[in-house]
Amino acid sequence: MSVRKPPTERQRRLGTELSKMRERAGLSPTKAAALHGTDRTTISNVESGRFGVSADRVRVWAANYACRDAAYIDALTEMASERRFVGMNWWDEYRGQVAAALLDLAELEHHAVAIRSAQITHMPGLLQHEDYARAVFGEAVPPLARDDFERKLAFRLRRSGVLDGAWAPHCTFIIHEAALLIRFGGSRVARTQLHHLLEQSERENVVVRILPFDIGGFPAAASTTTYVYGPVPQLDTVQTDTPVGSVFLHADTHLANYRAVLDRMEQRALSPSRSRDLIHEVAQQL
Repeated sequence: MSVRKPPTERQRRLGTELSKMRERAGLSPTKAAALHGTDRTTISNVESGRFGVSADRVRVWAANYACRDAAYIDALTEMASERRFVGMNWWDEYRGQVAAALLDLAELEHHAVAIRSAQITHMPGLLQHEDYARAVFGEAVPPLARDDFERKLAFRLRRSGVLDGAWAPHCTFIIHEAALLIRFGGSRVARTQLHHLLEQSERENVVVRILPFDIGGFPAAASTTTYVYGPVPQLDTVQTDTPVGSVFLHADTHLANYRAVLDRMEQRALSPSRSRDLIHEVAQQL
């Protein structure tokens, strides 16, 4: 018997959204099962992400739950259809070789309509130059084995491809001035990274804004945050780094709180043009 692959973050999310839809309809899993002509175990397995569900079934369940949000239903059916392409995306090449949370993040970025990211001490992963990324991975504890090092580096660099193409998401990167000054890899590498950052900031779909030291305190100063906008607001996701790995959040309260945090950061950040001036100034001093 083949081993069932653990669900991805988006597969779990589809199940969660179907569970929310059922609950909004005021139905228990048992009553929902009777309504769909299935059993309670199937409802549980689908809502937990353990079992897949077809796009047609998503539409039937949505109709049974009297959900009338057409855009929301369309987005969920699209997510259901993605199971046909499991193993066909570039990040699937790394399955079992890098942390599952990194695969989930790459998948979320791929499907994002827009991305907002706040970084305090590091450059955003999507904007890292290869030399800078090498220096960052070189500080890993315990040290990475050579093959693992090159694999993680290649994965990080391939993620930046999401910025290319006609359907690339609009990205806003909020970076604290501290990240400009921390010299991973020494002055030469830091200077190269800052020039790379300036080049990337010229993209039509990329906005870089710097939080200068002189603004004082600001919310979420101790954490790294990425807010990924889905095709509808209900499918937004927050990814934040912790000492033990990535955490993905999508409860309504979490989403509202993190939007407010990022809004406040943007209000205090320099404008894109003034941010580029500061980046250029720091690069000249290296």
